[in-house]
Amino acid sequence: MFEKDIATPSRTKALLNQYGFSFKKSLGQNFLIDVNIIHKIIDASGIDENTGVIEVGPGMGSLTQQLAKHAKRVLAFEIDQRLIPVLDETLSPYDNVTVINQDILKADVANEIETHLQGCDKIMVVANLPYYITTPILLTLLEQNLPIDGYVVMMQKEVGERLNAQVGTKAYGSLSIVTQYYTETSTVMTVPKTVFMPPPNVDSIVVKLMKRPHPLVEVDDTASFFKMTKGAFAQRRKTILNNYQNLFVDGKVHKQEIHVWLEQAGIDPKRRGEALSIQEYARLYDELKNLSHLKF
Repeated sequence: MFEKDIATPSRTKALLNQYGFSFKKSLGQNFLIDVNIIHKIIDASGIDENTGVIEVGPGMGSLTQQLAKHAKRVLAFEIDQRLIPVLDETLSPYDNVTVINQDILKADVANEIETHLQGCDKIMVVANLPYYITTPILLTLLEQNLPIDGYVVMMQKEVGERLNAQVGTKAYGSLSIVTQYYTETSTVMTVPKTVFMPPPNVDSIVVKLMKRPHPLVEVDDTASFFKMTKGAFAQRRKTILNNYQNLFVDGKVHKQEIHVWLEQAGIDPKRRGEALSIQEYARLYDELKNLSHLKF
C-alpha cells in the first residue's frame, strides 16, 4: 500500500485540522514540509537496513516516516503529549518505529538504546532538533558516552556554524571545542525558512557530526577541561588572562600565578580565547595540574 508523504503542506494542514493542533512556541515546533530536503538529510546520514536511528522531536512524523523506510529501527523521543495520537496514526504502517513520550534530556537514553536498538550495526541520530534546546541536547548526548556513531541534525544556522567553526573565527567558541573534541564536523546544507510550517524566524542548517575513534586530545577529566575552555570565552573581547582571573576562585589575587601558568604552557596571556586551538587548551589543562591551589 502506498503511504502518502507526511512532509507536504497539504498533508500537514490536513493533520493539523483533523487533530485541532496548535503550535507551541515554547517547544520550538516547526514541522518539515519538503520531502526533497528530508531525502538529502537521509542520504547524508548514510543509514541502511542495518542502522538504528534516534530522532528527537518527530512532530507529526514527516522525517520519521522516511527514516522508517530506510533504517532497521527508529527510536523517537517526543515531549508533546498532544502529538502522540497523531504519530500513532501517521506511523501505524511502520512496525520498526518506537515513539517515547519523554523529554530526551530526562530520558535514560542508554537504556532505551539497549531496549529498542539491539542488533543494529550502527546508530545515528537524525533529527530536526528543537531550536531552543539544540545545544543542551547535543552536549548531553555527546558527553554520555553512548553507542552513537554520528549525528545528522538540523538546527539554527548560527548554532551550526559554531559547531563547525575554525580557530580564530567569530563563531569559534567553547561549543566548537566540545563538538570537535568528540566528533569530526561538517556542513551538509543550509535550509530555507520556506520548508517549514510555520516558518521559523531564523535560517537553518544541517550539520553532520561523526564520532572520532579517539577524542581529538587526551584529557583525564572532560568536565574540568570543558569548564576551563568555557572560561576563556566568558567575555570574548577580553584577553585570556582577564577571563581566567574571573574563572578561578580568588583569581585576581592569583593574577601573577595565572600569568606564569599561561606562559609555561606557551600561551601569550594577551591572546583571546578564540585564538587558541583545542591542542593549546589541552596543553593549558596539563599545566594546570601543577597548580593545585588554583580552583574553579
